[in-house]
Amino acid sequence: MSGRATVVGVGLIGGSIGLALRERGWHVSGVDSDEARLATALEMGVVDSAGWDPAAEVTFVATPVAHIADAVREALAASPSGLVTDVGSVKVPVVSGVDDPRFVGGHPMAGSEQDGLEGAAADMFVDTNWVLTPGDATDDASFARVRTTVASLGAEVVTLSPDRHDALVALVSHVPHLTAATLMGLAAARSEEHYAVLRLAAGGFRDMTRVAAGHPGIWPDICAENSHAIAEVLDDLIAALGVVRREVVDSDRDGLLDRLETARAARVSLPTGAPRPSELAEVRVPIPDRHGELAAIATLATELDVNIYDLEIAHSAEGDRGVVLLIVETGLVERLKGGLMAKGYRPTSGPLT
Repeated sequence: MSGRATVVGVGLIGGSIGLALRERGWHVSGVDSDEARLATALEMGVVDSAGWDPAAEVTFVATPVAHIADAVREALAASPSGLVTDVGSVKVPVVSGVDDPRFVGGHPMAGSEQDGLEGAAADMFVDTNWVLTPGDATDDASFARVRTTVASLGAEVVTLSPDRHDALVALVSHVPHLTAATLMGLAAARSEEHYAVLRLAAGGFRDMTRVAAGHPGIWPDICAENSHAIAEVLDDLIAALGVVRREVVDSDRDGLLDRLETARAARVSLPTGAPRPSELAEVRVPIPDRHGELAAIATLATELDVNIYDLEIAHSAEGDRGVVLLIVETGLVERLKGGLMAKGYRPTSGPLT
């Protein structure tokens, strides 16, 4: 798969998208408010050319979150028939602010401790999750094309509603970063009194605080845009730490052991890797040919904890019906079919051929 694309914001993520697309044969144009950075991107081969490409089939907006909605609207105008997606880690303000069938909200769950173009890599998205958050206005064909494009970069695509995304990312990304930064701050303050503190900071401490080395400049905007969800998770964390404190003070060995065993089991169970083709099956879902059906099915699959490894939509010649083809793990077929039937769909399944 190849074509023409524009990347708006050629920093760490935008630069990695440019490199990944070019590696797969795409012509990539770059747009950036920092002319020096754009010139560097050209020199490094991150993009092929500078400026908006009216023929771009897909535009990726990788600006700071506070500027994404404006940049998306500019991208839609610059490429009258092209699709637009973004990479922001907060989705509700963006998706609610852009009411266009050609826009698909997105968020690749990838990054690096290195800042800017120096950390950009063509394999940044391989085996990572890339969340898509289609809005009410998003066209099914737009969603399908953007999904195929980001999957071609090696990512596993997850579909969520914008509000669900923001709540979950507050838990798994935003609050962990703030927690790591706070713990690192405590250690730094103690190091003024005890010079050995940071020397002893190895192993688990380094693993836990690794994300605190990330670029700090993006975080005030993220916290402002997702303040409600972040505050809710912080409240839960503070309450949970209070319970832990009581268990420690009271020498509650059973309570602590139960907490640690539960956490260990959950950590070990985190999903890894993709199944072999022999472990996959095809689910066919007849749908009315109407707006939003594809996104609704993909979102339902995520809610059921069923990963979609490939997706295709076929429209009938009559124009009022279609079929969605989903590739999922064989062991999860019945779960997905049950959820679809509960929503009024009539799916069928068979082995992957």
